[in-house]
Amino acid sequence: MPYPRKRRPRGVVDTSVLVAGIAAFRQLGAQPTVPSARFLRDWIENDTFLWLINEVIVDEYKEILARRGVRPHHIGTALNLIRAQAEEIPDTAGDDISPDPDDEPFCACAEVGKADFIVTLNPDDFPQLRLRAHVIHPSEPIPTTARMRPR
Repeated sequence: MPYPRKRRPRGVVDTSVLVAGIAAFRQLGAQPTVPSARFLRDWIENDTFLWLINEVIVDEYKEILARRGVRPHHIGTALNLIRAQAEEIPDTAGDDISPDPDDEPFCACAEVGKADFIVTLNPDDFPQLRLRAHVIHPSEPIPTTARMRPR
């Protein structure tokens, strides 16, 4: 009888991590040394967490990657991989959690999707006291459970 699959942590990936990771892959090749690239590589190779997305987040990924000069083919490949493995969370209006309105969809996705973590290079845009999800840097270990609900 097969063993039950262990619950994977649920996470939201800020665009800053995706952009930094993809930029490092483009520059360094197969052995990433940048934390964002190692974080993404670990997800690809070891299925370390369940990536949570919504349409607003995917649209931002596309826009920012294109603005950074990533070729459309590579953007499509990356987003197809993410979509194939991610859980899509319905778009929901945020609760004004983030001081940056562009990051509000990430906070809303984390809250509605019951994320265990949000990984970002901009922790000030994700006030830890207002989120259930742990706010982590790509070099930190992935939390396996969310925090207690903030009051």
